[in-house]
Amino acid sequence: MGMDNFIELAISSVLKNPILSVFREINISKILIQSNFIKRNIGYAPFGILLHFVYMLVMNKRQSAFVKQSADAYGKDTYYRFVKDIRYNWRKLLMLTSVALISKIKPLQKNGDHRLLIIDDTVEPKRGKQIEGSCKSIYSNKEHRCVNGINIVSLNYTDTHSTFQLDFSLRLNDSRRKEVENFTNGVDRRTNAHKRRIEGLESKNSMALTMVQRALDCGIEADYLLVDSWYSKPDFIHQSNSLGMPVIARIANNARIWNFKGRHKTLDSLHNSMKSQCRIHSGCYGKIQYTYFDAVVQHAKLGKVKLVFLRTHKELIVFISTHLTLVAREIIDIYKKRWNIEQGYKDLREYFGLGREENRLYEALIARITLSMFTYNLLSRSSPPFFPLSS
Repeated sequence: MGMDNFIELAISSVLKNPILSVFREINISKILIQSNFIKRNIGYAPFGILLHFVYMLVMNKRQSAFVKQSADAYGKDTYYRFVKDIRYNWRKLLMLTSVALISKIKPLQKNGDHRLLIIDDTVEPKRGKQIEGSCKSIYSNKEHRCVNGINIVSLNYTDTHSTFQLDFSLRLNDSRRKEVENFTNGVDRRTNAHKRRIEGLESKNSMALTMVQRALDCGIEADYLLVDSWYSKPDFIHQSNSLGMPVIARIANNARIWNFKGRHKTLDSLHNSMKSQCRIHSGCYGKIQYTYFDAVVQHAKLGKVKLVFLRTHKELIVFISTHLTLVAREIIDIYKKRWNIEQGYKDLREYFGLGREENRLYEALIARITLSMFTYNLLSRSSPPFFPLSS
């Protein structure tokens, strides 16, 4: 039996449609109304179209193939109108469903479990010159070269059990192919669609902090914010602390970015001066053997912070924590969970169509990325046996 047939059989009979069960659990009708997904005088109800998109993504079908092969599919224009509609608040849909889903797994969390927010970005190649929101010459860590495409800055929530996509923004850099004012659809400046266009012109750090603030305002509870060395600058960490979010991050060994108070100011000089005074521990990550120690140091902007110096046979890696009571082992173990967002990107690409959006318009692109993340979150909650997501 093919995978598509297996999934359809599982949804219709064996699993008694877990997607609809999750929709009922989180009261999706109320969330759709709060997000302005309201049926107009003519056309189909947004709930039905949303459900069709979820099935498309679960079965890994293109929209055209779904319309041809499904007897219950709507006309293709129905789906195009749905993703282009500027009245829908896609960000609110994703955030509110995430909050509802996280509340359902909260009873599974133990006192020692860490609840984490993770900020990162990914680049998805896009060849079309007229794709709104795409840029030229963005460096892709996945392909290790500069590509033409879209830069997605996203916020994840993870705990011991699951990972959820909370929010995202499309970053428009100076090499953007089209200016915002030249986008095809004209939108009112007061609308959410216009706000999403304008936010793309902000810096990635500003986007990240705004997303964290939105998540906290919506009731997301987290113990730490994890970021990589690109985001972990003193200003960013200071602003994150002002939001009440302690930071655990890898920091760049760059004297122009990181200078500390005292006799030894750079990371290299701190490491060399302290390695003979501190107790050295050893550990391994897969086949990689390393040694590490921690120290509390003073920074002009951040005050006291804890640094963990981890030495492999190739390089010196430094982590920073604004939570001083954590020991070095805990800091390393918590930071390892930042990999969950990378695994999430991989699953979104492989199973949920991220990067394969068949849309040129900016609002439609936002909608399709949201639908990919929305479906990812649903299946993280329903956990069907055929779905290979790692939590």
